Formats: sequence, C-alpha cells, structure tokens
Amino acid sequence: MKIIGVKKIKQSIFKNSKGDLIKFVSKKNNFFKTFGEVYFNEINYNKKKGWILHKKNQCIFTTVCGEVIFRLFDGRKKSKTFECEELITLSKSKDNILIVPPGVWFSFTTKKKKSVIANLINNPHSDKESIKSIEINGHFIK
Repeated sequence: MKIIGVKKIKQSIFKNSKGDLIKFVSKKNNFFKTFGEVYFNEINYNKKKGWILHKKNQCIFTTVCGEVIFRLFDGRKKSKTFECEELITLSKSKDNILIVPPGVWFSFTTKKKKSVIANLINNPHSDKESIKSIEINGHFIK
C-alpha cells in the first residue's frame, strides 16, 4: 500500500551535450510550500542513513548523483496508512522528486559507490522539530 501524502514527481530534464540541466523546484510547483533550507546528503555504498521523522517539515528530495533507495514508514496515528511501509528508488532516469510529509519516518541507502540527494524543507532545520531513531518496525540503522 502506498503511504498517503507521499508523492513521486517527474522532474524536468533539459538535455545538453555538455551536461543536462535538471530542474528541481520552482515556487510555481503546487507541492512547494515555503523555503526553509536546502541541504545535500552523501551516501556511501551500502551504508544506511536515518531513521528521521520531521514533525512539521515537508521534505522534498531529489537525487543529484547516483541512485538512492528510500524506506518510508507512516508514523501518523490518524493516517489511514498508519504503520505502512514503502520502498521508493530515486535516480535521474526514474521519477526523481520525492515528497515526504511530516510524520512519515524515512531512511535511505545506495548500491552505487556514492550517491547524493538534495533535501528542501519548508522551515530551517531544528533538532526540536525532528526525531531520529536507529530502529523503526524492526529495521535497524547501523
């Protein structure tokens, strides 16, 4: 079952022989709320990062380099998909924007030598706004 509120969106890619131009987010996009900050996260081969839950921030991810496998877990008690899990892979060649609403746990890994994701959140990061855990529903991050 797909987690309610999680969306995959196709990004605009403008082909160029010198290197493609990849459009990430515009304030014209209907999924864009407000700008808080953007950060980039490198993931090394077979390493796992997460579990992270944002209480208020929506996360908008894209893969900048490589391929990233996201594991999602719905932690919203009032959601119809509460405790549902979903695996989503992002890369330039697939749907390459992932929207994760507040209250959904996420972790990520890569099978490439190194991959990079960008994350746009609608408010500046705060340790009080996010929660981290090493285990969710039997899935451990080491």
